Amino acid sequence: MLNLKRIAIVGAASILLITAGCSTPSVKYGDSKGVETVNTDFGSTDLQTIAEAMTRSLLESRVVLESREPPRVTVYDVRNKTSEYIDTSAITAKIRSQLTRSGRVRFTVSTAEMQNQVDELKRQTQSGLYSTQAQAKMGNMNGAKYRVEGFIGSIVKQTKDVKDVFYNFHLSLINIETGDIEWEDEKEIRKTATR
Repeated sequence: MLNLKRIAIVGAASILLITAGCSTPSVKYGDSKGVETVNTDFGSTDLQTIAEAMTRSLLESRVVLESREPPRVTVYDVRNKTSEYIDTSAITAKIRSQLTRSGRVRFTVSTAEMQNQVDELKRQTQSGLYSTQAQAKMGNMNGAKYRVEGFIGSIVKQTKDVKDVFYNFHLSLINIETGDIEWEDEKEIRKTATR
């Protein structure tokens, strides 16, 4: 009799645990521009802050302001020099997107995107599927005059009760022909968490 009670109690507890584990979490949309302060890790607010600051600074640079036509630029992925995982391609894409939308900078395919470009040209010119009038022609790609490259680094200090993270984002615009650095800027972010 005692064993049956134990089995019934264990069974009921098991059912409760399984039911609780299968419950659907509450999901809601938030403000994508709202300040995110869950922890000191690199987050959406940091990405937006950096992209907006770098875009604004580059658009105010001599290279962009004094160009008769939008300068042609290629972009390299931002290097991650921090100790945490940061999707640096998201930073690069956000900056490129904002600069492109401004209409004051034109981007050529990056080194990471070049193979897709070559494959598409080959498909159109060598597959025999396209008429010669409708296919893209080989040898007509535009070269970039400048390249954008940068890095993000961090310094982390931590005690038992406080964690302080200092992020430094650095971006440069380099003249491909001469190697001159035509513009550069940096954005710093400090985040502190206390227990």
